[in-house]
Amino acid sequence: MIQAGILVYPDVEELDFVGPFETLYAANAVEPGSISVMTVAFQDGPIKAANGLRFLPDGSAESCPPLDVLVLPGGPGRRIAVKDKRVTSFVRERYEQVRFIGTVCTGAFLAAEAGILKGKAATTHHKFFDELDSHEGVKVTAEKVVKDGRVLTAGGVSSGIDLSLCLLSLLFSPDFAREAAEYIEFSYRPDTFFEV
Repeated sequence: MIQAGILVYPDVEELDFVGPFETLYAANAVEPGSISVMTVAFQDGPIKAANGLRFLPDGSAESCPPLDVLVLPGGPGRRIAVKDKRVTSFVRERYEQVRFIGTVCTGAFLAAEAGILKGKAATTHHKFFDELDSHEGVKVTAEKVVKDGRVLTAGGVSSGIDLSLCLLSLLFSPDFAREAAEYIEFSYRPDTFFEV
């Protein structure tokens, strides 16, 4: 079974993490028991997301089990999250262990601060291209989903769905991803997947 984790934090953008959660979990509609998806956080108790949604993460980042995939969502709270050494250390350490790391929208900055985008092509929300470009060694690319090695970045709030379908394609197969997309009634667009 594939284990996917989504790192969440206060003021995370709702669709940035709920989109990937739902889309990755759709793998189980194609092949029951194929994936487990959990949210992890460094905060205890409920988290208030950017637009007011309150939710409980599944577990603590400190006690997070081994992962195959780590997803980093964005949102206004990422400005504080990138300054938290626990967050950047977690991302850096997990990068060494996972098969893939995926970022959604401004979640790319969590990866950039952890140093894993250096020398890589990456994308984010189009309004933040210049900010991402200011990180040393990051090659900003205006594509929906960019894969450079084991890192996938996706631009824009709804791009987490595209990102997750690309992840399912890599983890299972393109046909598997297409079936998952059909299950959630989403138009699977492999052309949005730009590989360096």
